[in-house]
Amino acid sequence: MKDQSMQSEILKTLPGDDVRQIMWRYADRYDLQMLVQSTRSVARGLVARLVANGARSSHEWNEKKAQLLQAFDEAGITAAFMDPEYGGYIQGPKNLVLALIAFELSWVDAGAATCSMAGNLALEPIHERGTPEQKAYYMSKAVPKQDGKPPLRGAFALTEPIPYVGVETSTLSGRVSIARWNEGEEPILKVEKRGRFITNMGFANFVTAAVDSNDPRIKGSCIVIIEENDPGTFYRGTPAKKLVHQLSSTRDPIFNVEVPASRIVGGYKIKDGVIVPNYNHSEIIEAVFKRTRVTVGLMTAAKLLSAVEPIIRYHRQRFRGSHTSQPGTPKYELGLQQKQDALHRLVDIWATGEAAASLGFATARLFDELDPLERAKIQHFEKNNIVGPRAQAKA
Repeated sequence: MKDQSMQSEILKTLPGDDVRQIMWRYADRYDLQMLVQSTRSVARGLVARLVANGARSSHEWNEKKAQLLQAFDEAGITAAFMDPEYGGYIQGPKNLVLALIAFELSWVDAGAATCSMAGNLALEPIHERGTPEQKAYYMSKAVPKQDGKPPLRGAFALTEPIPYVGVETSTLSGRVSIARWNEGEEPILKVEKRGRFITNMGFANFVTAAVDSNDPRIKGSCIVIIEENDPGTFYRGTPAKKLVHQLSSTRDPIFNVEVPASRIVGGYKIKDGVIVPNYNHSEIIEAVFKRTRVTVGLMTAAKLLSAVEPIIRYHRQRFRGSHTSQPGTPKYELGLQQKQDALHRLVDIWATGEAAASLGFATARLFDELDPLERAKIQHFEKNNIVGPRAQAKA
């Protein structure tokens, strides 16, 4: 008789939170553990109900989908991105924080995760390169208030319609020029931008838009903050027809507005009568996208792992209900798992999901470690008036 103590234990289900917290290195972060639980309650509560009730069958943003925004606010998902000085509640870099939120929401529906992430993406240019005044205003206004007043919600307008730019990020057809510049007053800019596939446009009340100069008195490109009440046209556009992510609002907006020059993200200088933005749009996008792409990758890992248990159930129950399949028989108990091939194919999916998740969360933690060093570098360059990537590379 084989010694029972020599038999190896087998994994009977996916790892739980106690294991995940160790795997992804946040077992010592009680704040993150609570955030994961609150995000999961939204994902497997409201989001799951919306999916079950057919909310993904429509491309329109409606009242049912709008419940997501309030749920994000109440669960602390919206405020998680903000620093405590602006009304947030988590100190330090937020890469791992946002990665965990995206993972939990994507487990049920990636569109809900996209809706959450797009609001953060709109604030990222301001967070990374905005002036102190821009950060104080927009970051604090984006935090849900106790008085019930809705927070600012944003969209990031970069991509443009074909045949102009499509998804190209190095060139832009959106234009900025000077509408008025009275002596002794702040310049007023005219911003013209057609967006393509812009998320959150169904409800956003401000937009960070990438534009290029159409005026010799403005040098190069920049990112400008547009608000829905600015003079001119703030047209949200028609809903984009999507194959997936219907729980997020995606539209093709048109903007033709006038804004003060102080809305240029990162500020500007005036040299010889020319407005020179402190950062062009490519420099800001580089600072933003190298972080946000990690969370997008983790969405795929979440979808892979979330499929494992439903597939196991399908394997086991495939033949149940037939008169030829009786309880206690291998066909009834194992179903398709009588054949090793089904298990081998599932293990490939499982292993890929685990590896992708581990790599993604490790990358998020690495960005959190690098963040203070990068900010110290930026402060050093600004203190010594070293502006622009070329000058910084030579320094």
